[in-house]
Amino acid sequence: MIEHSLDIEHSILFLHPQAALSADDFVQVANEIDPYIERVGGLRGLIIDAAIFPGWDGLGALMSHLRFVKEHHKHIKKVALVTDSVLGGVAKQLASHFVSADIRHFAAADLDIAKEWVMGLDE
Repeated sequence: MIEHSLDIEHSILFLHPQAALSADDFVQVANEIDPYIERVGGLRGLIIDAAIFPGWDGLGALMSHLRFVKEHHKHIKKVALVTDSVLGGVAKQLASHFVSADIRHFAAADLDIAKEWVMGLDE
């Protein structure tokens, strides 16, 4: 399950995984953000706030996740992975090879720093 919210003022999508991710999670997120992306052209950023990564509830969920990334990465300028999970660093390295967004990994305690980076306030 993914809690998600779209900050329209700053053009940032927040994802907060709560439990094992399902295929339907990615459909629900896409249904909310696709009209926004179509209207404005993209997102300033995506912040994934997951102190620990809960995994997927099956192969279908993993495939849905990969499809979501494939269909949306060109519309997102920055991705902040906010997690203490070892997978955060690994995901950053893997994703950087096929995702056009600028990706950074932040410790779970650094959510505010991640927000500042996505908004460009740290520059």
